[in-house]
Amino acid sequence: MKLLTPILSGLLLVAVSDAGAQTGLRPPTAKEREAQVRLQVFLDTALFGPGKVDGLPGEFTTKAILNYQKAHSLEPTGLPDQLPISQDAPAYTEYTIKPEDRKFVGNLPSNPSEQSHLKYLPYDSLAEFLTERFHCSVGLLEHLNPALNMERLKVGDTVRVPAVEPFQIEEVKAISQLAEKPEHKGRSIHISRKERQLELTEGGTLLASVPITPGSESLPTPPGKWRILAISTMPNFRWDEGVLNHGVRTDQFFMLPPGPNNPVGVVWCALNRPGIGIHGTNRPETIGRAFSHGCMRVANWDVIRLVKMVTAGIPVVIE
Repeated sequence: MKLLTPILSGLLLVAVSDAGAQTGLRPPTAKEREAQVRLQVFLDTALFGPGKVDGLPGEFTTKAILNYQKAHSLEPTGLPDQLPISQDAPAYTEYTIKPEDRKFVGNLPSNPSEQSHLKYLPYDSLAEFLTERFHCSVGLLEHLNPALNMERLKVGDTVRVPAVEPFQIEEVKAISQLAEKPEHKGRSIHISRKERQLELTEGGTLLASVPITPGSESLPTPPGKWRILAISTMPNFRWDEGVLNHGVRTDQFFMLPPGPNNPVGVVWCALNRPGIGIHGTNRPETIGRAFSHGCMRVANWDVIRLVKMVTAGIPVVIE
C-alpha cells in the first residue's frame, strides 16, 4: 500500500487521456503504467468500472475511485490512497490462444443486409476477442506484447493480459427471458446522462457503477422513472435505419443474429418504454465517448456481470 500510493499519485499528474493521447510532458513509465493497471483491475473486479483497462489515468478511472470510496464510506478524494489494493495482487497474467477460441472469430461484413444472412456475428479478429475477454484496449496489449503482431495472432500464441475476471463469450447462452430473482427486488438503477454513469443501489448502499453511452441530443435517452420489463441474453437486433436515425419505425429493416458484434451486444434489458433499454455493445472502446440512439450502452464485460445483480421489475431512474 505504501509503495502503490506514490506511484499512482505521480501517474495521475501525467495527464494522459483515456483515449491514449499524451497531453502532459511525458508518458508513464512501465512501473507507473503497471501500478495504474493494478488499480484498474482492482476497480473492475469490484464492479466499479473504470472503462477499458489501458494503464492510463482518465475520467472513468477517477469516477470509479470516487464511487468505490462512496460505497465503502471512505473520504471522496478521487485518489487511490485509501483503496485496499495489495502489492501482491497481480496486474498481469498470461493467456494462450486455444483452438476453440477460433470458433468465435470470423468474417464480419459491415453491411447490415449481409450481416442479416449470418447465424452469428463473431469477433472479426483474435485481437478483438482478447480485448473484450480481458476488458482492455488494444494499445495496452501492444504495450505488453511488443514481440507480437496483434493483426497476426494465431492459436498457440501466449499473450500478456490484464489480470481481470475474463469475459467468457463461450458461457453466454441465448435466453429469451431470464428468470426473476426475488432477492434482488429491493435494488434500483440510477442513470446519470450527464456523468455517463449507471449506478446500482440497494437500501441506500451503492453496490456497483459502470460507465455508459447515453443517447444524443436528437435521440436522447428519455429521463424519468422506468422499470426493467425483461432481460434477455444473446438477443437478435432489429436494425431499422428509420428508428436509429429518426426514432420512427419503418418496414425497411434487417434482423441481425446474436453474437458479440451484435449492435446491442450480449444483453438486452428492456424498459417499460418501447424501444429503450440497457444493453451491451459491439464497440466497447466508444463507451462514454460517443452517443447512442436513445438507449444506454454498456460494455459487454460489465453488462453480463450487472444482470446477475438485477432482476425484472426493479426501478430505473434516468436523469
